[in-house]
Amino acid sequence: MIIDNYKTIASISEGYITEQRSKFISYAIPVRTPEEVKEKVDAFRKQYYDARHICWAYMLGADRTQFRVNDDGEPSSTAGKPILGVIHSNELTDILIVVIRYFGGVKLGTSGLIAAYRAAAQDAVAQAEIIEKTVDEDISIAFEYPFLNGVMKIIKDDNPQIIAQQFEMDCIMTLRIRQGEAARLKERLLKVESLRVV
Repeated sequence: MIIDNYKTIASISEGYITEQRSKFISYAIPVRTPEEVKEKVDAFRKQYYDARHICWAYMLGADRTQFRVNDDGEPSSTAGKPILGVIHSNELTDILIVVIRYFGGVKLGTSGLIAAYRAAAQDAVAQAEIIEKTVDEDISIAFEYPFLNGVMKIIKDDNPQIIAQQFEMDCIMTLRIRQGEAARLKERLLKVESLRVV
């Protein structure tokens, strides 16, 4: 079965909790690549240069198989993993959650840290607008001009987005459609005389 939709967030959101005088500022940020994650984390490090810890986790891709966590000096698995757990439980992807901790002088212990990082990450997600996106596929086709009406009828029925088109003696079009519907669209188009997928 093709997974052709996923949940992510519309824009950056901010959360905040305090736990025994430690402040936890959290951000949920939409991202698409590991390079973008690095840029955002570096920017937070500059902005919050005086914070004790800047911990984060991200998940990328519709299949949700690309992810990383960072405890930034907190005891192993007490920060990054709980943040990733929040991403998982909300079934999100293409997201980075950063939690900045200002130490308040009281040690929270392992379970206290896990709970605090989880709550901070959850607060950022709670403030975010969660949206659903589809995984789309682009299909480029070429056909002879006399068969344009047949092609346009299929486009009207299946409603793919037209990304590019060029009408001359030979017509070329690029269509974008949800991945799960791409095979059916191709099958219908290939029944049009002279048409080929390029």
